[in-house]
Amino acid sequence: MSGDDGSTAVEDAAFAGFDPVEFLETAVQHDSHEDVGPMREFLCETLESRGVSPRIDDGGNVLATRGSANAETHVVLNTHIDTVSPHVPFERDESGDEAGGSDVIRGRGSCDAKGPLAALLAAFFAVDPTEGQVTLAITPDEEVLSTGAYELVTGEDSPTRDADAVIVGEPTDLDVCTAAKGRFQGTIHLTGANAHAAEPETGTNAVAALESVLAAIRTFGERDDAPPEHPQLGAATLTPTVVEGGEATNQVPADCALTIDRRSVPPETADEFHAALTDQLEAAVPDDVGVEFRFTDRPTPFLEAWDTDPDAEIVDVLADASGGEVRPFTAATEASYFAADAPTVVFGPGVLADDEGAVAHAPQEYVRVDAVRTASRALEETLRTLVA
Repeated sequence: MSGDDGSTAVEDAAFAGFDPVEFLETAVQHDSHEDVGPMREFLCETLESRGVSPRIDDGGNVLATRGSANAETHVVLNTHIDTVSPHVPFERDESGDEAGGSDVIRGRGSCDAKGPLAALLAAFFAVDPTEGQVTLAITPDEEVLSTGAYELVTGEDSPTRDADAVIVGEPTDLDVCTAAKGRFQGTIHLTGANAHAAEPETGTNAVAALESVLAAIRTFGERDDAPPEHPQLGAATLTPTVVEGGEATNQVPADCALTIDRRSVPPETADEFHAALTDQLEAAVPDDVGVEFRFTDRPTPFLEAWDTDPDAEIVDVLADASGGEVRPFTAATEASYFAADAPTVVFGPGVLADDEGAVAHAPQEYVRVDAVRTASRALEETLRTLVA
């Protein structure tokens, strides 16, 4: 017997009585752009209703484990329950014009990342490992500061520290993503001296010094110690984004600030980038202008660039199960925190954008129902291969 979305009764039974689409419909109706509490409670209730006892750690993460405590193989399943603002109401659309005629679920979080969460849960419930172990680790604030993910990797009982693989649920259109650029943000502060604009030579113009700063930014990738292009991600980028300076139209400005966006590639770290940019700026800016680069304050490390060997076992198994391509991911994710501990991939139903424009974080956010079910089956097959 076939359902409206093309699934079969046999396939649905493989989810151990758990319907990922039914879960997703309810999950999208729990808005979690300002407060993840109700969504986290719903997730915990879902786990408890199927005999799994979740716990919430100091970082607000929901953790649950199945399998042997002395497992030879340990796989961690991760995604997040928070969403961006504003909330977009749930809608089930069976016309599916954007999705090739497929039934779709609309609403905030449908693809980023409650659709991937539904698929991860389906696989988690379907597999009862006897020799391996699978841990569900769901974070509360990926879209903001990633304090949950930071707790996962630094906490005393970190589930990723002994992991053999980590699967991070994000909308990848069922492709298996093995790398992503990092994102650093900071501000270049220039300091000069005020003077009357009628006699500019008596002051030091901090805004005028931007000319040399912008030139240094344009040539930053050409320096001798610049990281080479990454085989999966290409070249790093450095982009000026916001500028502020000056207080009066008839005064030489003494201060100027330029915010920059860095999209890094491995093996560059945040500290290495900070040191290299500081050296470049100090060499470029006139001696009478003070220059300092400071990262934007945040309580957790920036999401640095990461990569996983495309030939790693988790990549081969999941790609075979999903039929998707192996490629980089185009957005920053908490996979950045986990890749240092274990081979990490990003995978899930949904797309960041389609032919009409942005999908994730956009008013038209949606996920195809058949993609959720396909992702669920691919993840189940992957877990059965690795830990069952």
